[in-house]
Amino acid sequence: MNFLSQVENRKILDIIEILKNYLQGKDNSIILTLIAFFAKGHVLIEDFPGIGKTTLALAFSKILGLKFGRIQCTPDLLPSDITGINIFDKNSNDFIFKKGPIFNNVVLIDEVNRATQKTQSAFLEAMEERQVTVDGKTYKIEEPFFVIATQNPAEFSGTFSLPSSQMDRFILSFSIGFPSKNDELEILKKGSLRDQLDNISLVIDKNEIFEIQKSIDKVYVSDKVLNFILEIVQLTRESKYFLYGLSPRASLSLQKCAKTYAYFCNRDYVNFYDIKILSIPVLAHRLVLKDSYLSVEKKEIINEIINKIPAIA
Repeated sequence: MNFLSQVENRKILDIIEILKNYLQGKDNSIILTLIAFFAKGHVLIEDFPGIGKTTLALAFSKILGLKFGRIQCTPDLLPSDITGINIFDKNSNDFIFKKGPIFNNVVLIDEVNRATQKTQSAFLEAMEERQVTVDGKTYKIEEPFFVIATQNPAEFSGTFSLPSSQMDRFILSFSIGFPSKNDELEILKKGSLRDQLDNISLVIDKNEIFEIQKSIDKVYVSDKVLNFILEIVQLTRESKYFLYGLSPRASLSLQKCAKTYAYFCNRDYVNFYDIKILSIPVLAHRLVLKDSYLSVEKKEIINEIINKIPAIA
């Protein structure tokens, strides 16, 4: 599906045009990242190393003028390496909290499934509550706060599967994929553009970000569209393919992303097409197939479910 074909908001298009210079031929990846950010969620990118995930995260933070932090996950990474730690200060004769890299506006959690599940759990409070608790004291994370997590495909050695509770924390998920032959030819001609990221122009500031998010909150969702979302969710709960269906968080996420995409398209209302086009990136990563159906593509099942509902069939 081509997300860009419907986008008409001038400010969003300006952001996309600049980001396209650093991630050629990956318009959908750029737009989905923007949708997740303005919907106040977080994004999970599952792909092979070297595809451009880090470049996307860096360029994204630069264009929005936001503080960037990076966490490289390894099996020996500790929760305190993420959240921060209390250090004793001899001068004040007291403990001082040294903030970890999670205290940034845009945080790239690279190869999240290489960290142990105990360490992975350290992200949960920050992602959901926008705060971190260390030694019984809670520290707020500055808004906007956006996590871009990447994970290697499950068959890679040295990976630990993300639990369902953590997968559900990501508002959407997608794969960037390999570039086309023509796009890769352009990459070879231009070489790495990582060094040029510092030259990216600021398109919007924090105040504009907050204003856009307020406008998105006002986008109208009719009862018919809400019922369409509920029908999709209910059918996943009844499906023979899945261990369990989608949670209420999933339906809320689909609504938030649809409102954001409608805003990108210069509409003040959500239509059925918004729900349909976003269903796979918002819902697929939350669903767990039964062992007997592991060979079935989740996106095919979701499309089958959507086509069963009269409103969109």
